[in-house]
Amino acid sequence: MKTDHQTIASHIPSALKKNTLLTSALLTGALLLTGCQSTSLSNNTNQSNAMTAKQTPAAAKTALAAALQKQRYQSFSYHSNVEISNDQQLTHVDVEEEVASNAVEEYCEETHDQAYAELIAQAETQNKEVLDADYDAQRTALKDTYLECSVAYEAWEDSKDNEEDSAVVASSYQQLFDNYDDKPKSLDAKKAALLDAYLLKPLSINSQGVYQPLAGKATMLASVQYHARNHHSSINQPIYIDFKNGDIYLWADNVAMLNSEFLDDKLGTKWRNKWLKIAMDDGTLPKGFGREVIKSHFAALDLTYEAAPVSQFDYVAPNTLASLSPKLPEHQSPAMQASAQVIRRVQSAESYDKFYQDYLRIFYNRISQKYPELIKANESDAVADTDAEKFTSKALVQQLLAMVKSSVDNEVEATASSTKVQELYGFDKRGQLKWQHLRTELPSKTSLPRKTSLPRKTSSERSASDKGLVIDVLQQYSAIRATDRAFPNLPSDRQVPNASNSIDVREYGRDLTQYYRDGNGTAMSKMMFGMLPMAKESVETIE
Repeated sequence: MKTDHQTIASHIPSALKKNTLLTSALLTGALLLTGCQSTSLSNNTNQSNAMTAKQTPAAAKTALAAALQKQRYQSFSYHSNVEISNDQQLTHVDVEEEVASNAVEEYCEETHDQAYAELIAQAETQNKEVLDADYDAQRTALKDTYLECSVAYEAWEDSKDNEEDSAVVASSYQQLFDNYDDKPKSLDAKKAALLDAYLLKPLSINSQGVYQPLAGKATMLASVQYHARNHHSSINQPIYIDFKNGDIYLWADNVAMLNSEFLDDKLGTKWRNKWLKIAMDDGTLPKGFGREVIKSHFAALDLTYEAAPVSQFDYVAPNTLASLSPKLPEHQSPAMQASAQVIRRVQSAESYDKFYQDYLRIFYNRISQKYPELIKANESDAVADTDAEKFTSKALVQQLLAMVKSSVDNEVEATASSTKVQELYGFDKRGQLKWQHLRTELPSKTSLPRKTSLPRKTSSERSASDKGLVIDVLQQYSAIRATDRAFPNLPSDRQVPNASNSIDVREYGRDLTQYYRDGNGTAMSKMMFGMLPMAKESVETIE
C-alpha cells in the first residue's frame, strides 16, 4: 500500500514524551501504510515462544522484545486507566524521623517551641505553673538544647562555603541538616491527607480507542472525571488521527466557549458538533520525512532496549501480583491476575532516565543525518525567519529538534533515589499480549546536593523518606468489534471527520487574522494577538 510520506511531523512530540504507552501505537501508522502488512489481533493463532521457553531473565527479555515488535503491526482496541495514589505518604511515615519545621532554618526554634508547649501541658495536668521550681531542670535543658542547636546550625551554614569548617559541626547535627529536605515533616503528612481526600480519591482518568494501521487511523476518547460528595464533573475529549493525510482532529465543542470569550467574539455556534482539523504538514517538510520519523523512533527504541541489562527482566507468577507493594489498584488487578504469563521489567529511576536520554540521542542523530536542512546551525537562523515562516510545519519541526538536541547536550545528572520504574506485561494462553502496566514511583522531594564533608544518605537510608506518589497506568488490548463506536457520546454522522463536519484550523486562522486586521475583536484578544509573531504585522494596523 502506498501513502504520502510527508504526513507524520506531528508525531515527534509523542516520541519525546516519557511514560506514554500510546507512543509506539501512534507512531506506527505511517510506517505500516508504506507497505507493511497488518495482522488482526483476533486472527493471530501463533504460539509465543515465551510460553514454552525456559523462564530465565534472558528468555524474558527476548520474548518481550518479540511481543512488542509484533504489536507494531497489529490492529487492536485499547483501554487505558491511570491511577494516582499517595498511600505511601500516609502509611510509611517514620514518626521518629519526623521533624518539626518545614524548613531547616526554622528547625531549632520550632523544635524548642514544641518541646516547651509539651512542658506547659505537663504542668497543667499537675495543676502547676511551668515557671515553678519543679521544672527548672527541664526548662534549663530545653534552653541548652536550643542554644546548642542554633550554634550547630550557624556552623553548618558556614561549612557549606568552606569544607574545612564542617569539622566544627557535631556529627549528629551535620547528618540532620545535610539530609533535612529528605526528612518527613508534620506539615507534609497533613498535606498528603488533604491531597488524598480532596483530589486523588475522587479523580478518575481514562482513555479508550482503536488503532488500525491498515486503515490508516487511530482514535482516542480521553476522559477525566471528578466525583466527590457534592461535586460531580466530567470532560471527554475525542481525538481522531488520520495517518494517511497527516491530520489530527480534536472535538471543537470543548474549546469553543473559551475561544469565543477570549479570541473570536463573532464565533457564535459555528463550532457546535464539529471537529477541528489540524493539518500537520503544510508542504514545507522534506519528502518522506514522516516515514523516516517512524523508522528512527523504532530504531531508537530497539537499540536502547537491546542495550538494557538482562537483569532488569524476569518472569513472575500472576498470583504473586497481589503481593506487590504498594498494592495494585483494586479495579486494575483482576485483569492482570487472570493472565497466563507475566513478564516484568524493573529499572531504577537513574536507569530509566538514561534509557530516555539514549533514545533521544539515537533518534536525533538519525534525523539530523538524514535531513541536515532541518537542523539550525545557530540561534541567528531563527532571527532570520520571517513571521510568516515561523509557524510552518518545517519551522515547528526545526524547533522541536532543537529542543531534543538541547536535552541531549545538557543532560542533568540524576539525583540519587530509591524509586523504581516497573513495567509488567500480561499474556494469554496463546502468547498474545493482552495488557501492559507501568508503575512509576515519584520521590516525595528532590534534594539538592550540599557542600559537606559527610556523604549523602545511601539508597537504603533514603528509602523511608523517598515515599511519594505512585502512578499506575494499565493499558488493556482486545480485538476490534464492528459493533463498538469509537465515540459513544457523538452523533453517528460525526464518528469520522470529513470536510462537511470539520473546521480547518489553518483556514480559520487566516480568517480570524483578517478579522483583526479590519479592526474587530475585544481589547483582550487584540493584546493576545499582538503577542503572536505571525499576527504582529496584522494587529499593528489596529488602533
